[in-house]
Amino acid sequence: MRDKIRELTKDTAIYGVSTIVGRFLGFLLVPFYTHFISTAAMGVYGNIYAYIAFLNIIYIYGMDAAFMKYSSLAAPEERERTFSSAYLAVFLSTLLLTFLLFLLRSPFNALMEVPARYGHLVLYVILILLFDTLALIPFANLRLERRAMKFAAVKLGNILLNLALNLLFFIKFRMGIESIFAANLIASAATFLVLLPEILPRVRRRIQGDLLRRMLAFGLPYLPASLASIMIQVIDRPIVLHLTDLDTLGLYQTGHKLGIFMMLVVSMFQYAWQPFFLNNAREKNAREMFARVMTLFVLAASLLWAVVSLFIDIFAGWEFAAGRSLIAGPFLPGLVVVPVILLAYLFNGIYVNLWAGIYIEEKTKYFPLITGAGALVNVAVNWLLIPHLGIMGAALAVLASYLLMAALLFHFAQKFYPIRYEYGKLARVLALVVATALAYYFLYFRFGIALWHRFALLTGFITALFALRIVKKEDLRKLRALFPARK
Repeated sequence: MRDKIRELTKDTAIYGVSTIVGRFLGFLLVPFYTHFISTAAMGVYGNIYAYIAFLNIIYIYGMDAAFMKYSSLAAPEERERTFSSAYLAVFLSTLLLTFLLFLLRSPFNALMEVPARYGHLVLYVILILLFDTLALIPFANLRLERRAMKFAAVKLGNILLNLALNLLFFIKFRMGIESIFAANLIASAATFLVLLPEILPRVRRRIQGDLLRRMLAFGLPYLPASLASIMIQVIDRPIVLHLTDLDTLGLYQTGHKLGIFMMLVVSMFQYAWQPFFLNNAREKNAREMFARVMTLFVLAASLLWAVVSLFIDIFAGWEFAAGRSLIAGPFLPGLVVVPVILLAYLFNGIYVNLWAGIYIEEKTKYFPLITGAGALVNVAVNWLLIPHLGIMGAALAVLASYLLMAALLFHFAQKFYPIRYEYGKLARVLALVVATALAYYFLYFRFGIALWHRFALLTGFITALFALRIVKKEDLRKLRALFPARK
């Protein structure tokens, strides 16, 4: 089992290079943007990218997951036909959707409530969606073939090009918010071109109808489920805009973006986790192994939550020059939501861990029910709390959604694929996180939280891990053994 988990940690580390660097550079761009655009422009940026996230799901309609499922089961000689059928279907549907969105660009702008002076940005959106979708199946194939280094290299190239172009367009050409979309488009197009050698040799002239029907039957349930899932991640932006204004949305967008640290951990884990549990489902000790992975993930994510939650606003408010903080002053009030957003993504990580049983037993029909419930709760809590709590209400809506989804998925996964998790440890870790969060916000709103308060809370958190026997010295030795030794 140790070798298998070491294999997972190795792939997670490689995928994590591109994910961590990408998210971190994205984090660096947030303070950069705050010094070049207004809070209202930040709101426009956040709102448009919320709609891009929705459309990404519609464009791929679950075919990436279906391709991974059927390609992992196919004999080596059948894998190219699986790739070809999935890719050609996505290619043709993407061209159709691109054409329709171009024809309907004016109503689409009205739907997004984009101010007239930003109306031309919809053309960037259409082309970004085109190139990003055409790269999804090739990226899924790299993951399935465990070509993590190639995956990471292409992703990093996209990220670095995007970053360089952002700097160029903002600083030299003074393009304002348009810089973000132009840089994204060029980077997405370049990524597609780099992946063409992965695509062309595997594409045949015809689609296998029977295989495509099976993939659609597996993948289409992902469409409502994925739409509900992405709704949980981004629906708060349009609702915040509708209930408040662009400036408030700009503050929330900044705080939400800084919750990126937990999201990146979940993302890098997810890339390695799905192929890992699919390839190891038949192992004798698979369930014990999956339970151990859950405990390790929750423990690591909780430590990250404590450190980032307690110190993110200190870091963001650091003045690197007279009157110049890392995050521009007008945006700093948005950071109040960061601990809640981080905690929400921690529960999202638990949700991802629980995927294994549903995938292995092919019970994906439950995903729409689970994510649909999460989406409904998200919308309801947003409408209920934002008028009273502002952006904190939106953050609590995200937390409520992921908490409910994790609970529902646990129920169904245990019904079809029971796993004996380390419930005692998991409960103690999560209780410690909640207690620390309550103490933090009590001090924050009642007295104003001082630096010594933060260090005291962090010290108490770490001490409690040992005092409550959540972590033992032998656990540290075992955890260290999971990572390959340096040569």
